[in-house]
Amino acid sequence: MINSQIATAPRATARDWLLAARPATLTAAVVPVMVGTAVAYATGGLRVDTALVALLGAMLIQIGTNFANDVFDAEKGADTEQRMGPKRAVAAGLISASAMRTAMIATFALATLSGLYLVWTSGWIIIAIGVFSIASGIAYTGGPYPLGYNGLGDIFVMIFFGFVAVVGTAFVQTGDAPMLAWIAAIPVGAIATAVLVVNNVRDRQTDVLAKKNTLIVRHGKAFGVLEYRLLLLAAFGTALLLALLTARLSLLACFILSPWALSLERQVRTLEGSPLNATLASTAKLLLAYGVVFSAALVFEAR
Repeated sequence: MINSQIATAPRATARDWLLAARPATLTAAVVPVMVGTAVAYATGGLRVDTALVALLGAMLIQIGTNFANDVFDAEKGADTEQRMGPKRAVAAGLISASAMRTAMIATFALATLSGLYLVWTSGWIIIAIGVFSIASGIAYTGGPYPLGYNGLGDIFVMIFFGFVAVVGTAFVQTGDAPMLAWIAAIPVGAIATAVLVVNNVRDRQTDVLAKKNTLIVRHGKAFGVLEYRLLLLAAFGTALLLALLTARLSLLACFILSPWALSLERQVRTLEGSPLNATLASTAKLLLAYGVVFSAALVFEAR
């Protein structure tokens, strides 16, 4: 049931829309394209035009998904005054639900238009990828069986921010899905999923009230800490194995970030509530830093 505060709102400002777009989350859109492009370069198929269009499309889908989450979470009562994370625009009455829905549709439409160029350069399979990505972005918190409310959010992030985004970016540049892209998608998806884990550990008590049955709600904080730890292990373990198996020893540079990762794991284990906001932001920054180092190593080894 939509209350009057989220159904109507005063005219939104640019600051309100920036808040709703959640710019801090865009690292999850940028990094997969960065790594996928590095894979394309390493396999001899770099195309700057398709890389830039893929980046634009990824960012638009991310923003559209954020808009969808904002309005659907507000309607489901997940973003209440007890929320410990950043303020959400619809729930706070800054943007009306109808305006947010319109913005969501418009953003996904723009993503679709950008995708037409990739269809022209890379074939009709891009339509399936685009439709699946947009539909899943909406279904994350909307529809009759929202993924995020039924313990499927972690799998969603791993699939789309890892395999679909990285392999898809490599594909639109090389016309192929090289094994290197599939392997490179693992650490990207893992750290992106770790960002979600921090969010769900922080919000587990209010998620219970909103009937948002994340894995952390179902299995408790100890499970969330273990999941976070395993995701970071997967990220750094992939870099180690890839370096040893393919003699791309520059990938070992990723381990300069390991003390930071260990510090974040300790924070997830020991902190509660709003202090985890900083941990969440730092995990997103770790994703960006890892993506930069990992991509640079692939490019360096391809010289």
